[in-house]
Amino acid sequence: MINIYIEISKYLIIIIMALYTFCNFRYFGVADDTARDEYCRFQRRSVLLLQLISYSVIFLKTNDNRVIVLFLLSAVFTATYLKLSVLFYKNISKLLLNNMCMLLSLGMIMLTRLDIKDAMRQFVIIVISAVATWIIPLVIDKVWGLISWSFLYIGLGIVLLLAVLFTGSVTYGAKMALSFGGFSFQPAEFVKITFVFFAASMLGRSVDFKNIFITSSIAALHVLILIACRDLGTALIFFMAYVIILYIATGRKLYVFLGGGMFSLASLGAYRMFSHVRTRVEAWIDPWSDITNKGYQIAHSLFAIGTGGFAGMGLMQGMPERIPIVEKDFIFSAISEEMGAAVALCIILICLGCFLQMMTIATYMDMSFYKLVAVGLGFEYAVQVFLTIGGVTKFIPSTGVTLPFVSYGGSSILSSFILFMTIEGLYLIKKNEDEAFGDEYDLSYDEEYGGEDDSVYESEYEADDREEI
Repeated sequence: MINIYIEISKYLIIIIMALYTFCNFRYFGVADDTARDEYCRFQRRSVLLLQLISYSVIFLKTNDNRVIVLFLLSAVFTATYLKLSVLFYKNISKLLLNNMCMLLSLGMIMLTRLDIKDAMRQFVIIVISAVATWIIPLVIDKVWGLISWSFLYIGLGIVLLLAVLFTGSVTYGAKMALSFGGFSFQPAEFVKITFVFFAASMLGRSVDFKNIFITSSIAALHVLILIACRDLGTALIFFMAYVIILYIATGRKLYVFLGGGMFSLASLGAYRMFSHVRTRVEAWIDPWSDITNKGYQIAHSLFAIGTGGFAGMGLMQGMPERIPIVEKDFIFSAISEEMGAAVALCIILICLGCFLQMMTIATYMDMSFYKLVAVGLGFEYAVQVFLTIGGVTKFIPSTGVTLPFVSYGGSSILSSFILFMTIEGLYLIKKNEDEAFGDEYDLSYDEEYGGEDDSVYESEYEADDREEI
């Protein structure tokens, strides 16, 4: 009987995820606020139903009462967080909130299946991160001098990265974490945020050659320290984000081509300099030639994805624990094995939907500073998702970065909350501006709204900001 329920649950999960993903994109195709709210309500119900079905399967297979406790805590947290966020911030993006909770739920479900102790620790981290970042949208909306804090962003980022370089612990060939009293965190996860604010604050004020040179030199220092730490995946995220910010700020394609050339040279240099990079590249090229050593991780990742097929093996029916570090770098493979390619594709589309909304928000921000922040954070998110999924599917060499909101890890969860709540703050700014000017502006519709008046608002706000500086 239990096996029948597990088999049925596979298809129920696929249907829930498919309908959720459909609503994620259909939201952009309707102009009526009531219809959009209905899609968001359906998504919220879908998240809770997914939790109910998934945790029930895990409980039936393990008979562990902690699974029931974790389900109740997760359901209460999800419902409360969504409700309070909408009540406190009436103009918040409900779509981004729903996507956050869906990705968190998928990660928690898979972690519970892999190791319930890790799942319980992850839940505590999620709650702490949600509470700690609750105020960020209000700060972004109310504090108008953020563009003037360039030296704070620079100093904080460089100091944290140098601390890792000189005192950080080595994990899988790279220095990434600082440890204090039994706890560890990865500073680079948070420097990703300050790095974008630094670049946006510098280039948002001036794009003359001198300022670009100074900004690029400081950005290069961030990246070089990460390379010295051998944290090449994070260094690539920083580099790609800066190139995009520079291009958006200046509109010059030359910087993109220069960035591409520098990336090619840096990749070749990293391959020659670092043995763990050569190992990952060789495993990527031909994992089958050394399947018991270099190619073990990627080979078993591909086995898991292939075994899952379209509908998956079903929760608790696969063997994802055979993949090393599956709860972090390779959790997408575990989901693919037991929930199937259909759910894996929905995850990719949900992440794509998040990125598209971030870019939509960036498009309609009036101040160049806020526009560059939204672009930078959006591309950091997109590049990280691409590196994670590309690595586990052998599309690119593995880089050791996590899947935001899904992978296990406190630093990853907290930094993802900070990133998304910062974007929510930018969304609030725009919506509140539109209300103040008497508009019913929707960030999804360029045809009906927007236009030449935006340039007037932009010039006024930028002038005010420069006077304040």
